[in-house]
Amino acid sequence: MSQTQRQRSARLGLLVVLVSALVAVGPVSAAPPTAAANPAVIATWNSVAASTIPANPAAFLNYAFVHLAMYNAVVGITGEYEQYQWASPAPHNASPEAAAAAAAHRVLLTYFPAAQTTLDAQLAASLAQIPDGGPQDKGIAYGIRAADRIIQLRANDGRNAAVTPPTADAAGEYAGPFAVPWLGGVTPLALNSLQQFDPGAPPALGSATYRAELEEVRTLGAANSMVRTEAQTLTARYFADVPFGPMEAALRDVAARRALDISDSARLFAATNTAIADALGTVWNDKLRTMWWRPISAIRETFDDGDALTVPDPEWTPLINTPPYPDWPSGLCAVISALTSSLEEVTGGVDLNLVSPSQGLRHWDTKAGLDLLAVEARIWSGIHFRTADTVSIGVGNNVANWTFDHYFAPAD
Repeated sequence: MSQTQRQRSARLGLLVVLVSALVAVGPVSAAPPTAAANPAVIATWNSVAASTIPANPAAFLNYAFVHLAMYNAVVGITGEYEQYQWASPAPHNASPEAAAAAAAHRVLLTYFPAAQTTLDAQLAASLAQIPDGGPQDKGIAYGIRAADRIIQLRANDGRNAAVTPPTADAAGEYAGPFAVPWLGGVTPLALNSLQQFDPGAPPALGSATYRAELEEVRTLGAANSMVRTEAQTLTARYFADVPFGPMEAALRDVAARRALDISDSARLFAATNTAIADALGTVWNDKLRTMWWRPISAIRETFDDGDALTVPDPEWTPLINTPPYPDWPSGLCAVISALTSSLEEVTGGVDLNLVSPSQGLRHWDTKAGLDLLAVEARIWSGIHFRTADTVSIGVGNNVANWTFDHYFAPAD
């Protein structure tokens, strides 16, 4: 053998050793799966999450935990988008469906252990659709790691902290119950601070804006209003029913009708729920700071507001029951605008079938149309002043835009 042949042989042998070593330790970056993954696993576990997580203002935060874990698990395998606060590529040929199911199961079981029987059964059903063997095993292990990362990030984040809201002792101050007040102090998911997009203070007592908005909600929002139309009444009741489960169902419908692949589906749910959760955190932070009274108190005048131009009406009742937290700013309007802004980012527009359990299906094809009617509906319901609604549309928009500017970008 010549010297050249011996050198080539040596180089070939070294290459074989290096390739063998790389195979043994796994890839240094994410690699797409060999076959198209079934995106239905994302919608399935979204439905499981919606039925497991209590329907209260903290629900979107928990939805986000579940979907961020699934998102990281999926895109760590497909490599299509940047992971959320993690940089851990998956082992070669891991199943993204198995990873997503395992991640969702792990998060839900950690935070809602009483649902273990149901969650275990759903995990078994999800895994039964994936061939046994190495890809499934690798996917399960990786999904658990993705979930544990989210759980680690959210340790000591302020959830369920003991918060005692201030006591009302003057006109303009909210005096009712305050559900989940800790939400206003929780660590945000995407924002730097829950005061980053602070909407400021409500219109002052005695101001022209306050008087006009008080009269507007008094006349349009009363249970026995003589000026609110039937269509407005139905719209008010429609929006009272759509938060939480119906919104998640609408996202599932979007993913199905647009035939999103597993990466885009995971991104849709994770990014949208992250934006909504931080928008609500911003709202709750300001509710806790301003403690602004609801129309029912302002109109009945629990306290004298010192304004001779506002006349008390102690028998006034709103169309729908007043929610158990302060007026300023609106939670629903922030949720709606964060939702519509997220849809524009992910799908390029709003094409939403949103079902109210009591009022049925309405289709929305523009962001402006849905945002605007959300504002009006809360006035027609008798539970919000107008400015509390309009500033929250801005909150939701700002939070969603920030979320997509800083997370969920396509991978380089």
